[in-house]
Amino acid sequence: MFITKRHLSRRTFLKSTTATLALPLLESMIPARMAMAQTAATPKTRFMGIFFPHGMAPGHWEPEMEGALPAKLPAIIESLEPVKDKLVVLSGLWSKSAEPPEGTTGSDHWVAAAFLNAIKPKKTAGSDASIGSPTIDQIIAQKIGQETLLPSLQLAVEDPNSSSSNCGEGYSCSYTNSISWPTATSPLPMELNPQVVFERLFGSGATPEVRAARMRQNRSILDSLLGELASIKKELGAGDRRRIDQYTDEVREIERRIQLAATASTSVPALDEPSGVPDQFDAHIRLHFDLTVLAFQADITRVATLLGARDLTGRSYQFPKNEWFPDGGVSVGFHGGSHHQDDPVQIKRYGVLNRYHVSTMAYFARKLKETPDGDGTLLDHSLILYGSNMGNSNQHQHYDVGHFLVGGASGQLKGNRHLKYDRKSVTTGNVLLSILDMYGIHQDSQGDSTDRLAKL
Repeated sequence: MFITKRHLSRRTFLKSTTATLALPLLESMIPARMAMAQTAATPKTRFMGIFFPHGMAPGHWEPEMEGALPAKLPAIIESLEPVKDKLVVLSGLWSKSAEPPEGTTGSDHWVAAAFLNAIKPKKTAGSDASIGSPTIDQIIAQKIGQETLLPSLQLAVEDPNSSSSNCGEGYSCSYTNSISWPTATSPLPMELNPQVVFERLFGSGATPEVRAARMRQNRSILDSLLGELASIKKELGAGDRRRIDQYTDEVREIERRIQLAATASTSVPALDEPSGVPDQFDAHIRLHFDLTVLAFQADITRVATLLGARDLTGRSYQFPKNEWFPDGGVSVGFHGGSHHQDDPVQIKRYGVLNRYHVSTMAYFARKLKETPDGDGTLLDHSLILYGSNMGNSNQHQHYDVGHFLVGGASGQLKGNRHLKYDRKSVTTGNVLLSILDMYGIHQDSQGDSTDRLAKL
């Protein structure tokens, strides 16, 4: 550890007349010769909840044996190999809260809000929508998010106002438009536009008119803070200087990408989309994940959620050419592909789409792993919950539902494991109740939970 005469506050901000930038956790924020656990700089366990509807291809995501993960992961989750030591696969879960009421069909497409609270939403299309309790991300934010600039961050990669899904069966659109609810009756909007997210994190919450003026001026947040950055760096050790350089380089790269996306969007006036939203899904979701990593790193927020798609979306996805998709290609339509007729060939095609969705989360997990945080990495001090609300989507089954936990949760979660539960015996509410325990929130129950998650 570099022993410095200057002890920076954990909440150190650089300010100019136009911008504010929070610094990541540095060694100089820890008093000399004091153990990390004895300081206010002790890393907090971040939380990220990621939801995709329509389940995953049966037989292509779950390991065959319980216990240690196999040497070669199943196809859908193969991209998680680099973070395998921080991965727990949960199989056999029962998403009971997503099942349609007895005697009805179809209404299980309108209950994404149950993902993070395990309670079946009230059947109503009116203003009296209710999901019974806050979602766990908001319960966690109430506990650990009040010391940060943003208690939580809500992200989406599909326009809630698009025609990709039409609410029906007597259920409010709010149940599919948001997975984050601070109260039983108040959904939070999921932000689609990375430009807006960036300004919430690093800007001053300006109006759209002021944002447009800033874009015309091509003014950078970092440019306005270079003098103060240089002054602080003179008094820091080499490790802290490298960490600041890495952090500001990433902020600069995201600024560049947002400006490019804004230019591209405004050059196509026929598209009624906010400026700053990339045309390609892959660029869009990666930008959201990059922003979340920066927000976690700078302790601007400790809680985030991402709605990967809305129920009944027919969207197809262009696969990027990378190690997981060497030939690129285009996926089947999401909802159409989920109805694979239990045909092995169609199931495999659908599995390729699921593999892509998981690979985007794997990108996020690897970024966390590469980012130092206190005495470890952001992945050591984070917990990602990735899941769906269906098992075999062709039959609208809500058992044998796949969930993945990724991260160390500040030493509370052991990875490299597959935990297998008996069919229709363990609800997703048990998972949520156990997650709350990891944040020091001890409740008797959460939604339809029957107990803590055994073997976790």
